[in-house]
Amino acid sequence: MELRQIQYFMEVAKREHVTEAAAALHVAQSAVSRQIFNLELELGVDLFFREGRNVRLTPIGKIFLEHMEDAMTVIENAKREVDEYLDPEKGTIRIGFPSSLAAYTLPTVISAFSREHPDVKYQLRQGSYHSLIDGVIKGEIDMALLGPVPREEKKVQGNILFTEKIVALLPNRHRYANNKSLKLSQLRDDSFVLFPGGYILRDIIMDACQQQGFQPNVSFEGEDIDAIKGLVSAGLGITLIPEITLIDSLPRQTVKIPVIDPGVTRTVGVIVPTEREMLPTAKLFHAFLNEFFNRLGSFQN
Repeated sequence: MELRQIQYFMEVAKREHVTEAAAALHVAQSAVSRQIFNLELELGVDLFFREGRNVRLTPIGKIFLEHMEDAMTVIENAKREVDEYLDPEKGTIRIGFPSSLAAYTLPTVISAFSREHPDVKYQLRQGSYHSLIDGVIKGEIDMALLGPVPREEKKVQGNILFTEKIVALLPNRHRYANNKSLKLSQLRDDSFVLFPGGYILRDIIMDACQQQGFQPNVSFEGEDIDAIKGLVSAGLGITLIPEITLIDSLPRQTVKIPVIDPGVTRTVGVIVPTEREMLPTAKLFHAFLNEFFNRLGSFQN
C-alpha cells in the first residue's frame, strides 16, 4: 500500500467521481483508476460501487476511509513536527475559536505574536463550543480559545485567560435604554434574541434567567454574534452578550447596559490536549498567549 494510492482513494471518495478527482490531483484519469484498482486488489475488497461515471463508497470503503483519514492526520503531524523541530519560528499553528472571540480577542493576540514571530503561519477554524473541544481532542486543531473554560472534560486541559462580563444590548427606544444598569429580573417580559439550542452562550443566559425565576421568551435566534446584534439593532428583541464583542463599536440604534443583581460573567481561556504533546510552534504560541493575558491583567489591575 502506497501513500499515493491513499491520496488518490481519499480524493475519489470525497468527490465521488474519478474524472473530477483526477483533475483535482492534476493527473490522468487512467492513473487514478489504476491506483484504485491496485489498492482494491491488494486489500481483496471493493472500496467503491461503480455507477456510470460516478462512484460511491461501499460499507467497507467507508470504514477504510475513516482509518485512512486518521492515518493521514498522523503522517501530516509527523511532517509538521519534523519541520518545526528544525525551525519552530516557521511552523504552523492550528487555532479554533468561536464567533464571540473572532472580532477582537483572537486578532489582537495573533497580531502581537506575529510581531515577535513574523514567519509563523496560521490555520484558523471557527466553530461552536463543543465542536472546538472535539477538534482539539481529535487533533484537528492544536488548541482552541473559548468561553467558558471546560472543567469536566478529561481529554483537554484548559486555563482561564480572563473573565468577562455579559451585558444587555437593547434597542435605543427600549423602555430601559436610559438606565445606568439593569437587574436581570427587569427583562423577564422582554423578547430575547439568542443563539439556537446547543450553543453555550444560550445556556449561560438561560441558566442566569432561570436562577432569577423566569424563562426567557426567545423570539428570534442567530447563529453568530453579528446576526444577533443585527436583530437587536432592528428592534426585534434584546439580548445578553459578552461585553468584548462590543469593544470596538455598538450596532446602530442600540445601547449597552451593565447587568447587576446578579452580574453575569463567563470565563475565557485556551484548551489544549492532554493525551498528546503539542508541537514546538504551538507550544511557543500557547506560552505567549498565557503571558500576554497575564501582562494585560496586571496592567488593568
